[in-house]
Amino acid sequence: MNSWYTPLGVQFVMKTPRDHMGYTRKYTRRILGNDRNKSETPNDEREPIRFSVSFFGYSTQHPPRLDRRISGLNNRWRFPREPYLGDLLGLSQLSRATGVDIDNQLKIIDRLHIPQLQKILTGEIKTKPKHGTVADVTLDCMGFKWELHQPQLFHSGTLTKLYMFALSQKNTDPLKELEKFLRAESPKEQPKMSPVKKITISLKINDPLVTKTAFATALKSLYTNETEVHMEDVLGVLASANILQFPTLFKKCVSLMKDGISPCTIQTYYLAACKYKEELLITACEKWLEMNLVPLIGKQIYLRTVPQELLQKVLKSHRLFTFSEFDLLKTTLYWVYLQLNLRLQSIPIYEAVLAFFNSFPKKCPFLERELGQKFLPVFHCLRLHGITKSKDLEDIKYINFFPEAWMVRILANHYHALESGGDMFHAKDLSTQAIRFGLLINQENKIYSEMIGVYGFFFEIKGIKHGGSSYSFYMQRIKYSDTNIPTIIHERSTVSLRQERIVKYEIRAQSLVDGNWQEFSTNTLTQKFGLIKSTSKSHTLKIETVGNPIFVTFAFLFPVS
Repeated sequence: MNSWYTPLGVQFVMKTPRDHMGYTRKYTRRILGNDRNKSETPNDEREPIRFSVSFFGYSTQHPPRLDRRISGLNNRWRFPREPYLGDLLGLSQLSRATGVDIDNQLKIIDRLHIPQLQKILTGEIKTKPKHGTVADVTLDCMGFKWELHQPQLFHSGTLTKLYMFALSQKNTDPLKELEKFLRAESPKEQPKMSPVKKITISLKINDPLVTKTAFATALKSLYTNETEVHMEDVLGVLASANILQFPTLFKKCVSLMKDGISPCTIQTYYLAACKYKEELLITACEKWLEMNLVPLIGKQIYLRTVPQELLQKVLKSHRLFTFSEFDLLKTTLYWVYLQLNLRLQSIPIYEAVLAFFNSFPKKCPFLERELGQKFLPVFHCLRLHGITKSKDLEDIKYINFFPEAWMVRILANHYHALESGGDMFHAKDLSTQAIRFGLLINQENKIYSEMIGVYGFFFEIKGIKHGGSSYSFYMQRIKYSDTNIPTIIHERSTVSLRQERIVKYEIRAQSLVDGNWQEFSTNTLTQKFGLIKSTSKSHTLKIETVGNPIFVTFAFLFPVS
């Protein structure tokens, strides 16, 4: 005890020895000069008591201690504002007295600095348990009793919390027990028996993704980093890693899922990524669908499983690959059809889809019906002004799918563009309003080419393979009288006699290499295309990639000239 004189009187300070939890208390008493017998400082005016807790070298300074209240029959003291899990016996009593679920209270056990403890404990222990070593922790979970060892248990944040809580339930100082445990693990000391008594902990799991096989794989991963995770169990192992707070295993599962995205897994992987807020996996699912919506999954029954939220995000993306705007519309119509016909087990022919929508009464378009209104946001994402072929427009009108105002706007835009020599007054932003055409490049051919026609102007989009991994892509204007133009292109099409046409365009190529997407682009260019050789060809995009396939998009519009 120390004492000294102050301007207000005599002040006495006393510190108590460290208690079983590792902190000290300081009491202050001040006696005023006028009345030293009556001027003891009231409880609510005493100097705030500060304490520090040291966890094997980590010292954390806590804020002033709060006033306490009595809780339960055994007079355990509790803080009124929030539970403090340094007093674990008090937490247990509080839970029984107030009916609060103890598992919810465990969520705030981070006050005990569990991550620091994990780092120290897992860093100190490098070896696996010897063969025949008796397990000293029993985990009661999912109807099984799993035998675990302390060193491996500390890789899991959840199991560490449960273990610390179980020690405190036995009137044992968890930190002292862990100190004994670390001394026992030291190579200098070879204890004859376990330094810590066998402990039983319980864990309730409500996540339906967790299976017993997956949970067993997750527990096995506590002992080795080489545990094989089978793709059929990866969702359950991911969920188990999330519950166990086992980040190493969680990242391993995310990596496997990124590489395993396919038409049959895109739905489950995306929903799991959203559930566990794993942004890397969400982005990977979105990117995969941007490339494969039209050429791959759009031709399979798995198209039905794509969530509407994900579909809308992909349709809005400027990176979306499609062979044409009409192909994208057909894929979207298929998706709606499959949502309304859940018993189908195979993808129908396109004529069957048209007949289905045409079967509704003509008095009201499908999207204005109660059945179709929920799909309106999906079709708002499409670039319907990019559908310019007369046959395709007749199909759209035939099925009575879109509101009349939409059809009038589409046809009016086409009429004004034709009247003005191709000028697209309705489209100005290349990233959101350009007309898109695509080439899918694989290893089968060396030259890929497609003829397209828009508002009386004809172009050839072309891709050439040079050697093993070199490619070049460009677009070139061609004459309407060219004999190479397929009949389907110029049949019932208008022809523009303008010698020059200003075009704003971008050529973009994307490929997947070692789990990462490579992107190549010419960026936005504006060029005047003529009919002579020197002015008919666009800028050439040259790339080097080993990816297969390569998704090439030619996006362009005709600005007002």
